[in-house]
This record gives sequence, C-alpha cells and structure tokens, in this order.
Amino acid sequence: MNQNPLKPKLAAVAVFFSAFLLLFFFTLYNTQIVHGSEYRAQSRISNATTQQVAAARGVITDRNGKLLVGNRLTYTLTLSGGSFDDDAQANDTIIRLLQLCRDNDIAWNDTLPVSRETPFVYLSTALDNDDFTGFLKSQKYVHAGKFNLTATRLMEQLRADWGLPASLSDEEARQIIGVRYELAAHSSCLLADDVSVALISQIVDGQYPGVSVGTSTVRTYYTPYAAHVLGRISRIYAEDWDRYKDLGYSMNALVGSSGAEAAFESYLHGTDGTRLITTDEDGRVTGELYAKTPQPGHTVALSLDIDFQQDVEETLARTIEDMIAEDGIQRGGAAAVVKVGTGEVLALASYPTYDLANFNNIYNELLEDPRLPMFNRATDGTYAPGSTFKPCTAVAALESGVINPSSIIHTKGIYTYYAYPQPTCWIYGQNGGNHGNINVSQAITVSCNYFFFEVGRLMGIDTLDDYATQFGLGQHTGIEIGDSAGALASPTYAEAHNLDWTDGQTLTAAIGQSYNLFTPLQLANYTATLASGGEHYQAHLLKDVKTYDNSELVYVWDEEPLNVVEMSESTQQAVRVGMRNLVLHGNISSLFTRCIVPAAAKTGTAQVGTEINNGVLVAYAPYDDPEIAVAVVIEKGGGGYYLGNTVVDILNSYFSRDDSTAEIVGENTLLK
Repeated sequence: MNQNPLKPKLAAVAVFFSAFLLLFFFTLYNTQIVHGSEYRAQSRISNATTQQVAAARGVITDRNGKLLVGNRLTYTLTLSGGSFDDDAQANDTIIRLLQLCRDNDIAWNDTLPVSRETPFVYLSTALDNDDFTGFLKSQKYVHAGKFNLTATRLMEQLRADWGLPASLSDEEARQIIGVRYELAAHSSCLLADDVSVALISQIVDGQYPGVSVGTSTVRTYYTPYAAHVLGRISRIYAEDWDRYKDLGYSMNALVGSSGAEAAFESYLHGTDGTRLITTDEDGRVTGELYAKTPQPGHTVALSLDIDFQQDVEETLARTIEDMIAEDGIQRGGAAAVVKVGTGEVLALASYPTYDLANFNNIYNELLEDPRLPMFNRATDGTYAPGSTFKPCTAVAALESGVINPSSIIHTKGIYTYYAYPQPTCWIYGQNGGNHGNINVSQAITVSCNYFFFEVGRLMGIDTLDDYATQFGLGQHTGIEIGDSAGALASPTYAEAHNLDWTDGQTLTAAIGQSYNLFTPLQLANYTATLASGGEHYQAHLLKDVKTYDNSELVYVWDEEPLNVVEMSESTQQAVRVGMRNLVLHGNISSLFTRCIVPAAAKTGTAQVGTEINNGVLVAYAPYDDPEIAVAVVIEKGGGGYYLGNTVVDILNSYFSRDDSTAEIVGENTLLK
C-alpha cells in the first residue's frame, strides 16, 4: 500500500506551527510575567514625567521610646513640565495655582536664586549653583563661558522668552518665573507641601493641566520640652548645596539645621524614591507608578528621659522666675544631668526657652528677645566655675604630691606670700576671719580660698591645667549637637588673647576664677568623672538607632572612656568626704535635708562684676554608689547656696521616677 505523499508535508507544517506557538507563548510569558513590570515602566517613560518622592524622615524618641519628633501625613502639589500646549497655557495655569495658594494661605516653593522683590539681585552663591548655571546654559544666556546679565535684565529676558502677560507687575512676574525656572531645570516642580484639603478640592474641581496631588510628611513635635536639644529642619541652604548634592539629596530636600535633627541627619534622612506620572493629551494625570519605593529614615533614640527633662526645665524656670520676681533683674540659666560611668546626657535645660511647634510663628519675637531664648546656655554658655573647680585643684595637688590627705595648712584670711597681689578668702570679709588649720577635705567643705591659693602656688599652673584638661574642662565635651570649648586659664591662653598673666592669675585660677570659663555640661561631666573614680566619658545624646519599623538595630552607643584620670583611693576619698560634708554640715545642709538620697556637692560663687555674682552648684548621687551628676548655673544667681533647692528638686525627681517605659510609635501609626 502506498504512503500518502501529503503526510510528511503535513507533519512538517504541524511541527513548524507547534514550534511557532511555543516560541510565541515563551515570548509572551517572558514579556508579561518575567519582565512585565520592567517593560511596563519603560513603555510609560515616553509619555510620563519622573518625580523624586521624598522619603519620610525618621522619628526621634527619648531613652524609653517616647515619641519626641515624628511626622504628620500631608498633601503635596506637583506640577509636571511638558504638560502644556504652549507658554500661554503654562503661564495661565501657574497664575491660577499661585492665586489659589494665596487664597488658602499656602506658601509655595521657590528655588530661583534671585530676590523676590525689586530691585532684583542674585542671592549669594547663585553662580555656584550647578542647577542655576545649567539652566542659564540651556537657555543660551552663557556666551563663550561668560554670563553678563544682571538679575533685573535676566528677569526681563525670561519674561519675554516665556511670554508673560504685560499686565503683571515685576514682583508677580518674578513669582511665575520662579515656577517656570523649576520646571525648566528639573522637568517637574514640587509646588507646595502641607496643602489643605480645601485647596485639594479646588484643584480637583478646576482645570489644571500637569498638576498632581501627592502625599508627604511634615515634622511634628510631641513635646514642648528639649527645644535646644531636638533642633529644627529647613530647606538646604545655598552654601550647603554642594555637600548635600554629593550625598544624593534633591534641592528641595529638608535637612536638619540644628540640634539632634542636624547631628543625626545621616540616620534620620531616608532614601528618596522615584515615581513616574503619565498624562493624557490634555495634561490630565492618568496614572502613577513607583519605579523606586522611598525608604523612611531610621528611628533615633536619645539618651534623654523626656519626663525627667520636663521636671528639670520646670524646676530651672521656677527658680529663675522667682529670682526675677524678687529683685527685678533679668537673668538666664542652665542645668545639665549626666549619667555617671557612661556620659549619657539625661537632661539638658536652658532657660529661657521656646516651643518648637510654634517656632515659625514667633521667630521674630525670639530673635529680638534680649534674654536670648534661642541660645543654648547648657552647651554654649561659658561661665567661671567659682569654687566648684576646687575639687579639681585638690585632685591635682594630691596626685602631684604637693599635699596628702592629712596635710594641714594654717590658713589666714589674706594671702600674703606675694607683695602683690594679696587676694583674700571669702571669710576674711566677715570681720577679718579665717579657717585656721585645715586639711584638704575640710578646705573643700568650707571652700577656703587661702588653702587653694597655697596649693595652687606650690604645684604651679602647668600641673593644675594638666588635671583640668584630663577632666575635660576647657575642652569640647564631644556632645553631638556641638558645644563651646570654653577656656582654661593658662599663660598660653593669656598670650593667645593678648591678656596679662601674673603670679596672681595662678592663685585665682586655683579657685575657679582667672580666665576659666566652662559650660554647664562640662561641669556636669567633670563631676561625673570625679564620682566615677576618674573615668572621663564623652558626653553624648545618642542611645541607639533602629530601622523605621524597629525590626533591626542599626547602632547602639557602647564607647570606652576618653581617658582615665589617675586618682589613688586616698585622693578620691579625700575629695568625696569634702563634698559629702558640705551636704551634711556645710552651708547648704539645711537645704539638702529634703533630698531623698545621700548626695555630695560643691557650691560656687563666680564673680562677674561688682554688684552680683553667678551661682554655680554641682552634685552627684547617691554618695556611696553614684548614678548621676548635676550642674546648675544661674546668671546673677548670687551664689551656689541659692541653687540648693533647685538641685535637690532635680535629684528627687530622678530618684523618685517610675522605671516604666513607653512603646515606640511606628512611622505608620495613626496619631491624633
């Protein structure tokens, strides 16, 4: 039987079509399933604009997880370039949008480095701005590498090039040009953030080509306390743009400008995302697609205890306001509390202060206030320490062998070793008195100037300065928000500042006068170093850092001491007994009867004029097993004695606190 000649041909056709169908289905699967999202994104690029989506900023909590600074969800308005038929349509849309913003009291973003009012001038570093110079080149305003247009002439040229209506005033035209510039430089413009629902409804109801409504976050403050510590955020300053640009920031990015916001910017600033927005031929938005999802910033936990911080601020404020009410003298002050053995800053108060949540509304008032509420006295205020410096002098004298704990010095009211000067002890002013024969512990308790004049002379300024430096006095503490180094009295310092240095300067330096100037935080950290037996830690605010969802620990503070001040057990005991006896039997003993834990302290009266002195008081507690060190300084406070109740209130607040903690509030948690 003969084989059908068509069968081989049909078989070949069947194989061909089967192979074709397999190839077709493979291609379809590869296109839609394997690379679907990639090709879909690519297909939209041709009729879409790219927007950078700002990541939510990380939150800041206290040591117990209580939310201090977070974010509130808001609406944003973005204007996309390439959505207009012509300049007339672009100008008309922008004019109506800006009028909507005015009607709703909404500020819009403007990065054009030209003043907003006539006569127009370039803002500082305008020509160092790469975006601006790139724009000028694209507009062909740069010829042979030179740009010669004045700001006024540039505004006139852009007004003509972009066809702005002649009816607009120069200032109105400048506003439109600011938006057109952003569109020309970046293809899209984040016109406004924190936009009201009322404005959004008007946008939706109107005809606004290229306008899209998005979401973002604004900084929200959950405490009125710790303003100087938490700090603020702002748009990137022109002089800082090069640095942030190299870090991948957008020009409109918000960054920390002070306090913890600036210190921990690298943790708090998330990773921005990218969004593709498609529009139809009429400029209406038809879809959005994330090409890169934004990643929120990390959660930064500070060493502060915000409830304790509140008590410290309120105690300090009450003391100062009571003093003002009594004598009518305006004054400020500060308090710092440091954890012994770690350098953690538990509270940092400066008075007068302000509320971050209301900062923008009262900025001018704060700026003009003669009491300088924005000045952080705790870290940047420098004050003579007075007699609170005497424990340092005692350590230097004991460790250098000038005296031992049992050494007796016969003190007189007036120090007559030099023909001039002949400084006096404070007790000499009381009927020519003196402290008689005393040892170093007794000298600390009664704060005898004569005793410390003598040991200061015997060991010399170099030895004294060596130990003071080891305690961190006259040095930066290392706190992340920055501080003043103050000044440590020495011949070198005097020469550098064209000041005199005499034998008398060594005597007064030994009692905390001369050119000595320290911050309250330095004094607290110095006291913590004394209490710890010599372990000098960096003062710090950072406790730990976690990812935004708290699922991963990114960083935890675990640093060794900066240095250890070598102090024998006998030296430590001599100084500790002197400070303890001040609390038990000295002039502040009646005030410390309220203290719920045994404490040790040293008062200081810092001479700043002929009429009134600053008050300084340092303390640590408990005496036998120190946990915290406190320093309080009040300008024109009269003397350390008058700060006794303030320090007792601070100690009682800390040692009566409940150890319970609060849960950290996540970034996606709804907050009312």
